[in-house]
Amino acid sequence: MDNNTLKAFIAVADSGSFSHAAEHLYITQSAVSKRVALLEQQVGQKLFDRIGRKISLTSAGHALLPCAEKILMCIDDAHTTIS
Repeated sequence: MDNNTLKAFIAVADSGSFSHAAEHLYITQSAVSKRVALLEQQVGQKLFDRIGRKISLTSAGHALLPCAEKILMCIDDAHTTIS
């Protein structure tokens, strides 16, 4: 897991769309999809159910979301503390 994969996961979860997440992150939709796929591979669980154009979190995705948000918040706090 790294910042970029977690940010992509959170952006998709928040927006409910890979393309909207890509716009928010200023990267391509393909890059978002690859990051989420990498994260799914790393955790060994499917994080989103993809039904047509509708995206929803799986139970694993719901469990990971608050942890991912906390990890990124801790990283931001560390940067602030160091600065």
